[in-house]
Amino acid sequence: MSKSEIATIGGGCFWCIETIFREVKGVESVYSGYSGGKTPNPTYREICTGLSEHAEVIQINFNSEIISFSRILDIFWSIHDPTTLNRQGADVGTQYRSVIFYHNEKQKDIALKSKNNLESKKIYSDKIITEISPLKEFFKAEEYHQNYFNLNPNEGYCQMVIKPKIEKFKSEF
Repeated sequence: MSKSEIATIGGGCFWCIETIFREVKGVESVYSGYSGGKTPNPTYREICTGLSEHAEVIQINFNSEIISFSRILDIFWSIHDPTTLNRQGADVGTQYRSVIFYHNEKQKDIALKSKNNLESKKIYSDKIITEISPLKEFFKAEEYHQNYFNLNPNEGYCQMVIKPKIEKFKSEF
């Protein structure tokens, strides 16, 4: 029986990070969704206004005997820019903020240590602004957002934004 844990993170468009984490050994499932806002059961349309205050996130179910939460964060840091406020590339708005929603105190400690360790390495010239907050609630996104890249590989955003990120990820990991 696997030791299953959950991580909830956001780093720009959820289609991008969901696609990458689907490739990671030890990840059992990944769902795109919304978290960190005030609107209950938000829709994608509400998220896009920025008024809901939710971020686009993914929820990762992973086997901690194969991959640790710390390793999940190593991947997270490498696949987006944690120094840009409310922006990843051309995607702009509070819904695209860099965020780690921890599920327990152990995850909080690991997330803070991971962020501090990254800052101490001075990899980025700008300050890391990633929010680290307790998960209050996760709302699964509409079904058409799930596994988006694999179901729509020829769509423009997939070709121009997601595919290069996947290729970079595969070359580095």
